[in-house]
Amino acid sequence: MTHRITVAGIPVDTRHWIGGRRVASPDTFTDVSPIDGTPLAEISRGGATEAEAAVAAARDAFPAWAATPHAERARVLHAIADGVEKRLEDLAAVETADNGALLRSHRRGVMPRVAHNFRFFADWLLTLDREHEDFTTRGHTNHITWDPAGPCALIAPWNAPLMLATWKVAPALAAGNTVVLKPAEWSPLTASLLADIAAEAGLPPGVFNVLQGYGAEAGGALVSHPGVRRISFTGSVPTAGRIARAAADHLTPLSLELGGKSPLLVFADADLDLAVDLAVEQYDNAGQVCLAATRLLVESSVAEEFTRRFTAKAAALVQGDPRDEATDIGPVIHARQLEKIDGFVRRALDAGARAIVGGGPHTGLGGLHYRPTLLTDVAQDSEIVQEEVFGPVLTLQTFDTEDEAVTLANDTRFGLAATLATGDRERADRVADRLVAGTVWVNCFFVRDLQAPFGGSRSSGIGREGGTWSFDFYCDLKNTVTAPRGWQSHG
Repeated sequence: MTHRITVAGIPVDTRHWIGGRRVASPDTFTDVSPIDGTPLAEISRGGATEAEAAVAAARDAFPAWAATPHAERARVLHAIADGVEKRLEDLAAVETADNGALLRSHRRGVMPRVAHNFRFFADWLLTLDREHEDFTTRGHTNHITWDPAGPCALIAPWNAPLMLATWKVAPALAAGNTVVLKPAEWSPLTASLLADIAAEAGLPPGVFNVLQGYGAEAGGALVSHPGVRRISFTGSVPTAGRIARAAADHLTPLSLELGGKSPLLVFADADLDLAVDLAVEQYDNAGQVCLAATRLLVESSVAEEFTRRFTAKAAALVQGDPRDEATDIGPVIHARQLEKIDGFVRRALDAGARAIVGGGPHTGLGGLHYRPTLLTDVAQDSEIVQEEVFGPVLTLQTFDTEDEAVTLANDTRFGLAATLATGDRERADRVADRLVAGTVWVNCFFVRDLQAPFGGSRSSGIGREGGTWSFDFYCDLKNTVTAPRGWQSHG
């Protein structure tokens, strides 16, 4: 069997990357493009054996990498960023073929952000020693340091595979840890390319490993391994529960960024054109965005006008091949995902919801294209309002008072993000203070700085990453307390 395949004209290795070399498994799984259903590759299907080898490689490489001076670690991470930028077009083309997201977005935003992830955490590493100045307690000196924790198991999702993987990989490596990355089985290819880039940048063997396979097999063996010292996962709540139970046996610290059912609150004093733009933006990546504000909460007095403008703008969106510059919405990633999305919509319609926009698959395009959908006449306790769909499906509800808006916004088990549109700064401050969310955007969306904390409340996750918060997670913080006496003179 050949292990080197070509995707969009770019060679990609389908094997694991363990200890600085390619490792094949006897079994494989098929990776299929959501664009046209074409099989892209047979990928090595890892399990307990490969997970053991990957953790062993990470464990063996850890002492030397942890002892590497901060400046040298930062230099290597910058070299990886250089490699990403050099291969930006390749990465964009492969990831579009693999997960169906827009090629223009990969070129202009996603892949540049991958490089930025490495550069940011490389630079932030060099600020850590200045983060906390020494302080004294009854004449004793306290000195805070961030000690590398050990091998990290990082599990990335399929909706923005490389960008979200490197959001974990970059700070883990910067902190002096070694890494085993398990990419999603629906979008595994760019993780393999990242292994090539990291090796070319001079990252020592075993510091970065890629374990391919299914979550229940490769991922399950990885997160239950006693040699893993940190686990970071982005994905669904049920999977997070299984990971947490596995980690509990070894008290392995976790960072979990899970789903959301985020609200967009539109007040009557808002710029309605801006509010509509923000609402339509939630269809980005075919709605497969954990942060998406899928619940539109609109003040009653402007709801009719908002709906009219929204409907017109949504109708102008172009669905089609994600490689076409004119396309606004590509396919969803997998047939199972399409069935899941359509099941949510059909059950909502059966329960009395009304589709103002869309309401089903795009039969004219076929394949995995789902029409942007807006549902109204939905009950607050209904499944479509309470559960994450992860597709291009929004709901619209109305409110009459600020209190009612906040109550509706907070009335789910999630708390990842919230967006509000208002022309009143004092109202923005009041409402933002009352919203249960890890991130609140006011008159904007998806403005995300890596130095800010990111994560969710309630069922949307555990922990925060970003800036120093990432190093707090990926390190063991140490306080060294030194007495002012007891020193011997050495003449």
